[in-house]
Order: sequence, then C-alpha cells, then structure tokens
Amino acid sequence: MSGLRAGWRHEASFRLEAMLTVILVPLGLWVGNGALEKIALVSPVILVLSVELLNSAIEAVVDKVSPEFHELAGRAKDMGSAAVFLLLVLVVLCWGLILGPRWF
Repeated sequence: MSGLRAGWRHEASFRLEAMLTVILVPLGLWVGNGALEKIALVSPVILVLSVELLNSAIEAVVDKVSPEFHELAGRAKDMGSAAVFLLLVLVVLCWGLILGPRWF
C-alpha cells in the first residue's frame, strides 16, 4: 500500500491513470459481454497502473544512482516510458476492437 501511496503522492501520470482506471474499470465491467470481454477491457487498464509504478521506480533509482545525465540512464527512463505507452496503445486497441463494432 505504501507503494500505491507514493505513486499517488509523487507521480502526476499515476494520478491521471488512476482516475481513468476508476472510470474505465466499472465501465468495462458494465459494457463487456461475458467474462472474456470484461477481462479484455479491464486487465490492460490495471496493467497500465502496474507498469507506471515500475516505470516510476526505475526513474527514481536511476535519479538516485546517477543524478547527472548518462546515456544509459536516459535509455532506461525512455524504455520504461515506452512500456507504459505500449500498454496505453493496448488499452485503446482492446476497447476499440471490442466496443467499436457495437457503436459504428
């Protein structure tokens, strides 16, 4: 729980994604037809929060170990951010593939 509190307290992106999670998880459970659709709508959203926390942890460790700029430190931070981005793409893809045909 202290990790969740730290993420909420120190990471603006985590707060934004947590607020989206509060909206999207109940919505996904409501609009999903059957267990598999509900899992496909909810799981990626929760994974975004998990990977955001891991990304924030990587950034904190990198800043602690190497406060000055280093190519490897920048690469580690960029790769963590890329992981979050790819999961956000997965969220959009899952929601679009499942709900898109119903709405259009």
